[in-house]
Amino acid sequence: MESDLVQRSQTVGKITNQESPFSQGQRLGGVGSAQRQRVSPSSPFVFFEQTELEQSIGHRFEQQVDRFPHCLAIQERDEQLTYAELNKAANGIAHAIFSLRGQRGEPIALLLENHTPAIAALLGVLKSGNVFVPLDPSFPPSRARYVLQDSQASLIVTNNRNLSAARQLAQNELPIVNVDKLELTCQMQNPGLPISPDSLAWILYTSGSTGQPKGVMQTHRNALHFTRNYVNGWRLCQDDRLSLLFSCGVNAGVHNLFIALLNGLPLYPFDIKKEGLPCLAEWLIKHQITNYFSVPTVFRHFLNVLNGDQQFPKLRLIQLAGEPVFKRDLECCRKYFPEDCVLANRLGSTETGTIRWCFIDREAAFEENVVPVGYPVEDNEILLLDEDGKEVGFGTVGEIVVRSRHLSPGYWRRPDLTHEVFLPDPEGGDKRLYRTGDLGCMEPDGCLSCLGRKDFQVKVRGYRIETGEIEMALLRIPAIKEAVVVARQDRSLDQRLIAYCVPRKNERLSISELRHSLSETLADYMVPSAFMQLDSLPQTPNGKVDRLALPAPVRTPKDNENYVAPRTPVEETQTKIWEGVLGIPQVGVEDNFFDLGGNSLIAMQILSRTEMALGVELSLQDLIQSSTVAQFAALVVERLSGMGNEEELLRLLDELEGS
Repeated sequence: MESDLVQRSQTVGKITNQESPFSQGQRLGGVGSAQRQRVSPSSPFVFFEQTELEQSIGHRFEQQVDRFPHCLAIQERDEQLTYAELNKAANGIAHAIFSLRGQRGEPIALLLENHTPAIAALLGVLKSGNVFVPLDPSFPPSRARYVLQDSQASLIVTNNRNLSAARQLAQNELPIVNVDKLELTCQMQNPGLPISPDSLAWILYTSGSTGQPKGVMQTHRNALHFTRNYVNGWRLCQDDRLSLLFSCGVNAGVHNLFIALLNGLPLYPFDIKKEGLPCLAEWLIKHQITNYFSVPTVFRHFLNVLNGDQQFPKLRLIQLAGEPVFKRDLECCRKYFPEDCVLANRLGSTETGTIRWCFIDREAAFEENVVPVGYPVEDNEILLLDEDGKEVGFGTVGEIVVRSRHLSPGYWRRPDLTHEVFLPDPEGGDKRLYRTGDLGCMEPDGCLSCLGRKDFQVKVRGYRIETGEIEMALLRIPAIKEAVVVARQDRSLDQRLIAYCVPRKNERLSISELRHSLSETLADYMVPSAFMQLDSLPQTPNGKVDRLALPAPVRTPKDNENYVAPRTPVEETQTKIWEGVLGIPQVGVEDNFFDLGGNSLIAMQILSRTEMALGVELSLQDLIQSSTVAQFAALVVERLSGMGNEEELLRLLDELEGS
């Protein structure tokens, strides 16, 4: 890849250093110069023209292949794919799909991990003129079955690793394409199918208020519009390197993927769950990543494993979206990242793409704790409406409503839900309105602050969740009479799901059993962090559940009635680490990590602190399989002993006893 940047610089085509035309007039008073200067790349950026929206995603990608055939497209671990190689893999999948189903614009299910094969398969589906529907292999089989049936997918694309699960889902009724068995020939040409930019490109399933996920549709034109805004707004240039920390099955992941691959830029996927947060800093530095994207929760946990010695000289843009950004996040950016690194706070949804953003440099100053989401993105107008549908003035709270010609067509096979939130523009024309359900407040200069949900939809770890779906799952448990789920901020300002349950008469609720039952039907990020058993749910005067009156989750003596104190130096060290990370005053050695509200991000912190304190490296899978303090401490001792230095182990134990 030595000639990678050389080739890119020679074939960039029309380039410009001018300010993005739709940033004119968008000023952010006390936020400093970043909003005016946007972001400053190290070389000129390629301007994405409005006329380039009149094509399909596949055709746009093929243009990049023609321009940069031997340039890096994807770098994952030690594996690399050039644009020509990625295109060849995508074409092979496209031809396989076309031979089985033709160009029918049908949903095609992708049962693949978030790796290179999934990206090639996604492109292959689009090139075949069909619609991709991601199925995350980590989700419970019942959820995958629902999405497969509801989407009416006509084929499943998978690989060797997930072939067995695919066959169980297919039930001998759907054909399966195994990407590991395809023979790719040098003559594997682009399909060259005529695909309208208004054709459907994907259906992404998000949490649904009815108790089941709902599929959000999106078109090729809209995807290109979103990509255009990112390229022009962020001034992406040919020496940028983009991270991919999101799953390709969520909105942010799909957008990040296209931002890179539809503009000839290299994409660097990183699996946080598999690789671990402590390795993320080294990875960013090694690959000279310039653009970091994640949800604020992941970003905060990443910051917790930094020691201040790391240097990120190439990192110029940190993008956060999906949850509120706080003043403390900005302070951490200033502490750990280069002076010219800009933080971007974004607001958007699967239905709209990004609708507001705020670029923040070191001069930024905010009076409020929550950072505003800023100013308009091109062709997205924001209205703030009251309960009667009338616009509110500056400084007044109203529901955020988006007016745009690039909104989702709606919800797959759910015209009722579509008509509830997608409305025709009263002024006529080809624009429509989308009621987000978020509350906002606008300053006179046009700066928008997002103030949370109007209903009970919440954002946790970047995932949009309808608490009603979790409540429905709880109520299917025979021992539960009533249930309500809310999101609360913990001491780290992260959102946590709390379930309040009223048991049926003479029933006793076991947290472990509740977690196990929910994990069979819900994704892991939807399983509450804490459960509280109540005799009854508080009510408002009109008989509704009074969510504001629900007590804050606390650990009571009853919760700790089976407390077992640490018995060894390693157990003592582990209980202190767990108490510090989980924010719990007293952890016993028989307490279960997941029953204490642990999740994968918290686990990364425990693993990192264990390595720092004891010098032993363990994986996320180790903590999952040894989920009590006693089990985990025993595994630590076993690994220390296995390192072959008994004297060092004894010395370490002596130090722990003396500390």
